[in-house]
Amino acid sequence: MFLVDILIYSIPSQSLPQLVDHNVSFPADTPDPGQARTAAVALAESVADRTYYNNGNPALLDLLETNCKFILDVGCGSGDNARLLKERRPQSIVFGITLSQTELEAASQDLEAGWVADIETSDLAFLGSRTFDAIIFSHVLEHLREPPKILERFLRFLKPEGFLLIAVPNVLVWSQRLKFMAGQFEYLNGGVLDDTHLRFFTYLTADQYLVSNLAGLRITRKSVSGSVPLWLLRRHVFPQRLSAWLDRIGCKVYPNLFGDQVLIQARKRS
Repeated sequence: MFLVDILIYSIPSQSLPQLVDHNVSFPADTPDPGQARTAAVALAESVADRTYYNNGNPALLDLLETNCKFILDVGCGSGDNARLLKERRPQSIVFGITLSQTELEAASQDLEAGWVADIETSDLAFLGSRTFDAIIFSHVLEHLREPPKILERFLRFLKPEGFLLIAVPNVLVWSQRLKFMAGQFEYLNGGVLDDTHLRFFTYLTADQYLVSNLAGLRITRKSVSGSVPLWLLRRHVFPQRLSAWLDRIGCKVYPNLFGDQVLIQARKRS
């Protein structure tokens, strides 16, 4: 437990306030009044130029209630969550929004309908009168300037008692703490410090900054998924079931340390 103690107590969350809720902004006296808009457009174009492929987010989809049939995946990427939903729940009818035409084309076979849109600037009129049993934001909100405002705008498309599912990376996961302790803070092309991330969250702050101030929602579940650093023990010694059990226990006892993503289920008030 010595390593655990070091990771927990060497860098307390309070010592890194700038990492908890980082926001890229411009001062009021910026010489060029169009600078903020130009930067925002450049960032959107940067994200739109990327095509994200993965295996979906099964840990987040585990929070989807069985009665959810009509689902909107905001930031659907290449349709990986939609594909996983179709495998798990063939009755699901999934819609998607992405910033990339290339991603939408890849996702189209798994979507009932999809749209290319910048959710920070769009009026979302393309959704028409549709309402959904669940709306998914899987690793999307950290890319936005004002995530709570975006969530609030989508609430009108969520049915009464419908569910909002959110996944965001935990900036204080153990591996990232080690990098901070070594004096490393470098933006990358992916991961927690993706160079298109504008906001950073932890297990302790994600719900506070994203959902707690939205009167139309109540948080019903909050958890993490991640792993304990077993290294060679995981690969060569421990059976897979034991490693998975240790991961679950570690994430339950020390979610802000071992959780690499924060998972939130919130329900719309009727």
